[in-house]
Amino acid sequence: MNNTLQNLMREARQLTQAGQLNEATAAIQRALRGASAGYGAETDSVKAWPRGSASGGASAAASPLVLEGCVFETDAQAPAATETRTEAPGGAGEFTSGSHTHGTLTRRFKLYTPPGQSDRPMPLVVMLHGCTQTPDDFAAGTGMNQRAREQGFCVLYPEQSQDANPSLCWNWFEHNHQQRGRGEPALIASMTQAVVQQQGLDPRRVFIAGLSAGGAMATIVAAAYPEIFAAVGVHSGLPTGAASNVSEAFMVMRSGELSIVTRGGGRGAGTATKASQRPRTTVPTIVFHGDQDTTVHPRNGEQVIAAVMGGSAGGPRVEQGVSARGRRYTRSTRHADHGRALTEHWLVHGTGHAWSGGRAEGSYTDGSGPDATLEMLRFFFEQRA
Repeated sequence: MNNTLQNLMREARQLTQAGQLNEATAAIQRALRGASAGYGAETDSVKAWPRGSASGGASAAASPLVLEGCVFETDAQAPAATETRTEAPGGAGEFTSGSHTHGTLTRRFKLYTPPGQSDRPMPLVVMLHGCTQTPDDFAAGTGMNQRAREQGFCVLYPEQSQDANPSLCWNWFEHNHQQRGRGEPALIASMTQAVVQQQGLDPRRVFIAGLSAGGAMATIVAAAYPEIFAAVGVHSGLPTGAASNVSEAFMVMRSGELSIVTRGGGRGAGTATKASQRPRTTVPTIVFHGDQDTTVHPRNGEQVIAAVMGGSAGGPRVEQGVSARGRRYTRSTRHADHGRALTEHWLVHGTGHAWSGGRAEGSYTDGSGPDATLEMLRFFFEQRA
């Protein structure tokens, strides 16, 4: 890394620590513009999770992926117990907010609880938003709360803090946030268990899903805590262990080629054929990815599936389909020995970096595709930890 980039990163770090987030973001953008020349980019600026709706003409402006050395953990010593406050009670259910602390990390969250009482404990779906998104934005775009009201389950939306990442990305590309018992995965798992206990939810029917950076973090959390999560949904995300720094993150986002940790501690380039070298994910997994995604290469969706299957033999059952609004897709399903689907891979043709079948009220949505929310829930409720 050249001295100019180092100086810009140092400036961004100092500005963030001083609370000058706008100035820090500008410094990061200058660094990214300088870095992009060395990556052979298809465009003349590095883009990571751009803000906007795919169905409504998403903006090409990029929200910067935070450079290594500019990601910070907070030392806030909030009470470890989750505390919630009612925001929207009434016949439509309750959307409450609160915070949770695990170790030195504290994050806020929102929790949707449907109206009425159930005769048995309800399931829980944990939803991890993408960069620049908020729980409210993500809930609006996916329509998950409406489905929860209709089907009777709770939805937990952990919220990334701007102190931890100025672009609100989950730090999936940082080695401190990729393992059991550490960083954001440990915090999300702890938050999930606290909500299950306090709300009296069914611990056998807990699921996790995410979009983009949230999808990448969902794979990490599910792989690290398979005893908590019965299934995982990954939309436009990346596989566990895909990158351990920003340079690798750019590479895998653009090309879908993994950088695999070797036994000697080093890293080497990987391809879709090196399934035996990838960290295994044993949790049933459903993937949605647009084949026109220029932010996260669709090959990453294939590699999420490969991480579940490992070196298992046997091909998928493949079917072609068309959504109600005319969007074509290819669905590939693989089954476990007991006959239940172990993986589903939906490749949505003509869709970019957006939640398939999503609603225009939220960002990163493409309403013409098959309904990812509905299909993920179907897949989830066929599973049980």
